[in-house]
Amino acid sequence: MRFRAAVLNEVGKDLEIDELEMQPLQAGDVLVRMRASGLCHTDLEVIQGSLAYPMPIVLGHEGAGVVEEVGAGVTQVCVGNHVILSWNPHCGHCFYCERDLPILCEPFRHHQPKGHLLDGTSRMQRGGQTVHHYSITSTHAEYTVVPESGAITISKDIPFDRACIIGCGVMTGVGGAVRQAQVEPGSSVVVLGCGAVGLNALQGAKLAGAATIIAVDINSEKRAIARDFGATHTLDARDTNAVGAVLDLTQGRGADYVLEAAGNANVFAVAVEMARPGGDVVWLGKVNVDAEVSFRWGTLMGERRMVRSSYGNGRPVRDFPWLVDEYLAGRLKLDELITRRIALEDINDGFAMLARGEGIRTVVMFDG
Repeated sequence: MRFRAAVLNEVGKDLEIDELEMQPLQAGDVLVRMRASGLCHTDLEVIQGSLAYPMPIVLGHEGAGVVEEVGAGVTQVCVGNHVILSWNPHCGHCFYCERDLPILCEPFRHHQPKGHLLDGTSRMQRGGQTVHHYSITSTHAEYTVVPESGAITISKDIPFDRACIIGCGVMTGVGGAVRQAQVEPGSSVVVLGCGAVGLNALQGAKLAGAATIIAVDINSEKRAIARDFGATHTLDARDTNAVGAVLDLTQGRGADYVLEAAGNANVFAVAVEMARPGGDVVWLGKVNVDAEVSFRWGTLMGERRMVRSSYGNGRPVRDFPWLVDEYLAGRLKLDELITRRIALEDINDGFAMLARGEGIRTVVMFDG
C-alpha cells in the first residue's frame, strides 16, 4: 500500500511530505490508520541533530488512530479498535521485561536507535530503499506499523486529538508524579518547567492529592497556565531566591517531591537543592546525551532519592485506559493542552513554533 508521510531526509532541513510504500505485515504487526499525531520536543531534537538517528526517517511518537489490519498471532487488538500508540513497545520476555522494567526492553533499546521495529527491520520504503521508523511508532504519517505491544486499545468516546497526547507528554508528566514519584496525599511537590510534561506533572500531583504544588518557570504566561493545572503557588525561575522560596513554603525543609521537566543542566542542580532530606527527585527533562551535569555535594547527601524517568514509569496497557477514563470523568485536562491543530502539510510550521517555545501542544490532524 502507498501512503503519505513527513520524512526527514537530512538534519537541519525541513520535513518533506512524500509518498511511501508499506511492506506486508509480519507476525505480531499492527497496521494503524493515523488520525492524530502530536509534535513533541524529542522529534525536534532529531531534526536539529542533537539526537542522532539514521535517515531518511519518519518522525512522530505521540499518536492515535484506528487499527486497519493485524498480522499473524495478534490477540491484543482487533481491526476497528481505537488505539493510542506507545513509543516503548516491549518484547515481554527479555532480562528487563521479566523484571518489570519495559522501558529498558533489550530488543527495543537495541533496534529503535537504528530506526527499526523490534524485529530489526523496517516496513517502510521509498523507491525500493528503506525508510526508518522513529521510536518504533512514526506517527507523522497517514499509516504506520507497530508491534501489538505498541497499540493500546482505548474507549471510542475520547476524540483522537486528545487521545494522541496521552501517548507521550501526558503519560510522562502524570506518570512522573503518580507512578514514578508516587506522590502521597497531603505532600508538597515542586515542578520545574511548565511545558507539556511539566503541566501534566502538576495535574498528576493534584490527582495524587498533594497539598502544596509549586510550579517554577521563567515564562509568566506558563506560570499563569500552571494554576489551571493544579499549582497552588508559582515561582519565577529567574528569581535568585527560588530555592529559599520553596523552603519558606515547606516549613523550611524543602519539598517532599521535586519533578524536573525543563531539560536544563542548571535546573537539574536546582531541583536537588529544592528537595528536603529524605525527599525524592525525578528528572523528566533531558539534555544532550554528552552534556555534563554537576551538583553541589551537600545536596546529594541527606538520604535524598534521585531517578531519571523517561516515561513516568508508565505501563501503557494499564495507564492509557486509566488516563482516558480520568479525562472522560473530567478529572484530567487534555483540551487545554492543545494550542494548535494543523494538517500534515503544515508540519514544518508546527515545528518552527515548537522551536520558538510557543504554545503547549500542536497536533497534526488526519482525515477521517
